[in-house]
Amino acid sequence: MEALIVYPENKEQLTALITVMKAMKITFEQKSEVFPDHVVKGIKESLKQADEGQLSPYKGIKDMLNIA
Repeated sequence: MEALIVYPENKEQLTALITVMKAMKITFEQKSEVFPDHVVKGIKESLKQADEGQLSPYKGIKDMLNIA
């Protein structure tokens, strides 16, 4: 069977989802793996740069640190 990942926006939505799943006897696993806003922002920015072709390939640590 397939799995679903849901992102409730608040405590009320989370409570409602848990209640419905328990009532329907759906097995679920609850994890508190929330990423900080700065991490999400960085990922979105990187994806945007990739879509726009603004990324350059990694060639080594010296290249990354601009060391000759």
